[in-house]
Amino acid sequence: MPTTPASSLLAYCRPGFESESAQELTALDARCGGGSGYARAQRDRAHVEYVLADAQAQQAIAAQAHWRSLIFARQLLCVFGNAQALPTQDRLGVLLPLIEADGRRWCDAWVETPDSDATRDLAPLCRGLNAALIAAMKQRRLLERNSRWRLHLCLTATDAAFLAAADIAQAAPWPGGIPRLKFPREAPSRSTLKLEEALLVLLDEGERERWLKAGMRAVDLGAAPGGWTWQLVKRSLRVTAVDNGPMDAQLMASGLVEHLREDGFHYQPVKAVDWLICDMVEQPRRVAARIAHWLAQGWCRHAIFNLKLPMKKRYDEVQLCLDLLRESVPGLRDLRARQLYHDREEITVFARIG
Repeated sequence: MPTTPASSLLAYCRPGFESESAQELTALDARCGGGSGYARAQRDRAHVEYVLADAQAQQAIAAQAHWRSLIFARQLLCVFGNAQALPTQDRLGVLLPLIEADGRRWCDAWVETPDSDATRDLAPLCRGLNAALIAAMKQRRLLERNSRWRLHLCLTATDAAFLAAADIAQAAPWPGGIPRLKFPREAPSRSTLKLEEALLVLLDEGERERWLKAGMRAVDLGAAPGGWTWQLVKRSLRVTAVDNGPMDAQLMASGLVEHLREDGFHYQPVKAVDWLICDMVEQPRRVAARIAHWLAQGWCRHAIFNLKLPMKKRYDEVQLCLDLLRESVPGLRDLRARQLYHDREEITVFARIG
């Protein structure tokens, strides 16, 4: 069966955001001194292949692309093979020689598919093929627990697949780059999953332990009915919920929430707090400017907020908002952004001062 050697990167993204992911990879290529690569993508297919001049360029970009530094790419993988016209009765017969020829040993192997409607029906095939692949790799001694490399086999059709490698120190630790979360019944709204994912994706374990301690104080702008507030109360933080709408009664009964019926764009805290969180439906530049003001004034040390993106020039709007924060907050220590699985036409941003 025909196979094509590749010096390319494979990025998973949200369906409909292939263009933004391609722009992100183009900018990353330019920052790494290349700029000669180009993207191949189809709308709503939830992945982008970024083709490079050679393997050296591929490795240079991959070394700079820690998964937490990417906004629109959920996962970024180094492609070493692209198999087409796979025989449906013996896919491994074609794929295993390609894997062996690569020469690496692997700590694990994931068979997955981009998170799109076009490939969702491939999930049962992925599960079956994954089990068969692991068994075959064990037999051929291709698995080595301490290896830094994880094998990714990305099926884009029943007869087509990318073979790719992930350095586990650089790559997202979930298949497809998606942490699968369960909605907690006690939470007031499904928006709670956005903040739960943000805390998991934008912060590492040590940061969560240091920066989210019981007794800390937070403000939630646009809080009602309390989906985001709930995540902080669960961690025993005290929250001032600012919203003209009603808060969840059970959440208020916790004794950790003060509800102020005020406009989130005009509220100012009496004292500085540890955290500001914000999920208001408003123009992204207006939200970014308000958060920047809070940080610049020292009203909060940490902030997590959403930026609702426009229909057009979404990548440009993101860069404009992030630049606004960098320019407006002299003491800015960290600025991280991500389009989460539970986001839609938006991104979630973490910022920190001091």
